[in-house]
Amino acid sequence: MPATFGLVDLFAGPGGLGEGFASLKVDGHSPFHIGISVEKEASAHRTLRLRAFLREYRRRYDCLPDQFIDFHAGLTGEPDWSSVDAQSWRVALDEARALELGTEAATTALDDAITKLRQDFDETILIGGPPCQAYSLVGRARSRGKLGYVPEEDERHYLFREYIRVLDKLRPAAFVMENVKGMLSSTVESRLVFEMLMEDLSSLGMGRGHQYELRAIRVQDGTAGLQQAMRPSDFIVRAEEFGVPQRRHRVIIVGIRSDIADSAAGAQIAVSGMARTVSDAIGTMPALRSGISRGRDDVSAWQHEIVRAAKELSGICMGEDGEALRDAFLSIAQRLEDVAPNARAASRLSEGYGTSNDELLRWIERPELRVIAQHETRGHMASDLWRYLFAAVFGQVHGYSPKAADFPLAISPDHRNWHTGVFNDRFRVQLSKEASTTVTSHISKDGHYFIHPDPIQCRSLTVREAARLQTFPDDYLFLGNRTQQYVQVGNAVPPFLARMIADLLRVSLDR
Repeated sequence: MPATFGLVDLFAGPGGLGEGFASLKVDGHSPFHIGISVEKEASAHRTLRLRAFLREYRRRYDCLPDQFIDFHAGLTGEPDWSSVDAQSWRVALDEARALELGTEAATTALDDAITKLRQDFDETILIGGPPCQAYSLVGRARSRGKLGYVPEEDERHYLFREYIRVLDKLRPAAFVMENVKGMLSSTVESRLVFEMLMEDLSSLGMGRGHQYELRAIRVQDGTAGLQQAMRPSDFIVRAEEFGVPQRRHRVIIVGIRSDIADSAAGAQIAVSGMARTVSDAIGTMPALRSGISRGRDDVSAWQHEIVRAAKELSGICMGEDGEALRDAFLSIAQRLEDVAPNARAASRLSEGYGTSNDELLRWIERPELRVIAQHETRGHMASDLWRYLFAAVFGQVHGYSPKAADFPLAISPDHRNWHTGVFNDRFRVQLSKEASTTVTSHISKDGHYFIHPDPIQCRSLTVREAARLQTFPDDYLFLGNRTQQYVQVGNAVPPFLARMIADLLRVSLDR
C-alpha cells in the first residue's frame, strides 16, 4: 500500500504550495493529504477555505458542484457552501484555519492538529514559508523609509521561529520551507538571518532524537534531485526550469529526517526542461481593452486615445531603430482604426478549451468550467496608456523591455528621478516569447511592471492572466476585492512547481 503523508501548511496564503502537494496523484493514489493549513489574512483565508471545500467535494463526488460552476461564471452570488455539501464544508473548516501564528490560539489549534495527524497518518510533512516582506530586498527598502523602523523589532524577522517550533513539535519525515532570495542577505543584529535559520534547522533534535539533513533542489540534464548545498545560493530554485512560464527564483530548503535520509539519496524525477512563455500561458485568452481612469471611458474614447498615441509616437521615434518603431506604430494605428478590442471583461472559453495535449494547458484548463473568471482589466491614466503602448511596441521590435532612457522625452513621467536609474524598469512589458518576470504582490498597485505584450490591448495584466503565469488552474477562484486577489496571486508559490516538488519528495521518501 503506497504511503500517505499528513500535511501541515503554514503561512499558506491562498494555498499554492498546498495545492501542488494535494493535487499530486500516482496511479490513482494521493500521497499527500492536508490536515491543517494556516493563513491569517482574511481574503486569502477565504480563498484557502473554498479550495479545501472543493478539494474534498471532488474527492467525494469526482466533480465540481454545480453551485460553484455557476458562482465561478458570475451567474450567482457566493452560496452557503454548507448547504451545498455539509460534510465537505466541515472538512474545509477543520483544514483551513484563520490563525495568527505565534498566538496562544494558533499554538493550541496546531498542537491539536498535530495530535490528530499522528493518529491518522504514519508520517507527516511540514510545508510553507514565513512572510517574506522583512527578508525581501524591496520590503527592506520600503521599511527603511518608515519613521522609527527598527529591523530587530520587526516581528516578521522572527516568524520563521514559529515554523521551527511547529517543526520541532511535529517531527515530520520531511519539510519544505520557501522564501524570497532576499533572505540570503537579510541581517538582524549584524547576523545573517539565513545563518540563524540554518543553525536552528540543523540543531533540531540534537541530543534527544533525529535531526534533519538539509537538501537543495537541483535540476540537471532533464532531472530534478536533492543534493547537499555547498553555498547558500544552492537553495535557489528557478521556476522556469520546471516548466513554469515565469522567471521566479526562490529559496527552497528541503529537510529530510536523518533516520530516513539515506534512503532518499539519489532520488530523481524527470522535468520537461521546456522553456514556457507568456504566450503559452495567456496567448489564447480573449483580447481586452484597458479602461481610462480619468475622463470618458468607452470604446470610442479608448480607441481614439490609442490611435492618437500610436500616430504621434510614430513621428517622434528617433535613432537607429526609429524606422522599425515608426512602422510598428503606424501598423498599430491602422489596425485599431479598423477594429479595436471593445470589452474590458471577457469570460468566453477559447476554441478547443480543455482539449490540449500540452502539459501546461492540461494543468491550467478545466473542462468543467463554463467561463474564464476574473479576466477583467483595470483603468489607467491616458498618459500611462501612451507609455504602455510604447513599451509593448518596443518589446515586439527589440525583444526586450525598454529602460527609462529608451522612452521618448515627450512621454517620460514628470519625475525628477526618472533619468537617475532609480526607475529604470518603472514600465516593464512582459514579452510573449519569453517567460514572464516574477509576478509579485506589487501587481496590485498599478500594473506598470506587468504590461501585456499585445500593443493592440494596451493594458496591464488581469488577475486571471497573472494567475496563469503563476500556474493556478482556471477553477482556482480568488476571493476578496481585486486588489486582494492580485496580492494573493503575487504572494503564492506556483502550484505547478509545487506539484513537482511534491513528486520529488514522494520519490525520496518512498524508496
